[in-house]
Amino acid sequence: MQRKTNTPADLGIQNSPLPEGCPQDGVLKSTLQKDLVINGITLKLAPITDLPYQPRLKEKAKALRQAGNLPEVLFWMQVTKKRFYKIDFDRQRIIGNYIVDFYIKQLGLVIEIDGCSHDDKQDYDKLREDYLISLGLKVYRITVDDVMKNMDFVIMGLEDYIVRVYGD
Repeated sequence: MQRKTNTPADLGIQNSPLPEGCPQDGVLKSTLQKDLVINGITLKLAPITDLPYQPRLKEKAKALRQAGNLPEVLFWMQVTKKRFYKIDFDRQRIIGNYIVDFYIKQLGLVIEIDGCSHDDKQDYDKLREDYLISLGLKVYRITVDDVMKNMDFVIMGLEDYIVRVYGD
C-alpha cells in the first residue's frame, strides 16, 4: 500500500510553486545517506528532497548571496565547506515562495539569522515559518546580535539543538 504524500494544496497552502525535486543520482544519495555524528552522537537523518521551488526567485537568491550580509557571511564562514561536523549547508536556498538563509538537506533544517529586518514582521515570519513546517522542515533561529558578539555561543547552540532534535 502506498502512502499518500501531502502536497502544499492538501495542507491549505495557496499559490505554492511546483516541487523543485532533487536529482536522484548516486552522489546526492550518498551525501544524504552518510551518517552525521556530533560529539559521538549519530544523528537521525531526515532529508527532504522534494521541496517546492519558485524559479523566479533564482536571481534574487543569487543577489542575496553576493550582497554579503555581514552576519550571514560570518556564520557562513563557520559552516561552509563542511567545517561544522562535515554537514553540508546551502546558503540562500529557495523553498516555495521564500528564500531561507541556510538549509541543511540531510536534516530538513532551515537556519534563519534574525536581525532588525524582522522587526515589525512577526505576522509574516509566522506565516513563513508555518509554511516551512508544513513541508516537514524544522526552523532554527539565531539572532544577529549573537552572531556578531558571540559566535562560539551560536555554534554551540546550533550543535545542542541538532543533537537534541536529531540525536539517537
